[in-house]
Amino acid sequence: MADFDLVITIVNRGHADTVMEAARSKGAKGGTILNGRGTVGEVEKFFNISLQAEKEIVMIVVRHDLRHAIMEEITLKAGIRTPGQGVLFSLPVEEAIGLAK
Repeated sequence: MADFDLVITIVNRGHADTVMEAARSKGAKGGTILNGRGTVGEVEKFFNISLQAEKEIVMIVVRHDLRHAIMEEITLKAGIRTPGQGVLFSLPVEEAIGLAK
């Protein structure tokens, strides 16, 4: 079993800080935020210009034993039934260099 997991959360723009606050409250140390855009059913027309929903992708490497609690808290604070409309998943991290123990 891997010692770490990568928790990836995709939220509406402006909600990445909510994700990080939730994760930190359950033991996460930090994360990386990337900007993105939605592609499924999110295109709107405004003055004949196509607009796509802006997204933020939050990637957090966490200890395996903290993963579930962190994901539960993110879901509570920024999940699909919140204004952030977040979806999240995790992947095992087989090897990591440079992470603090």
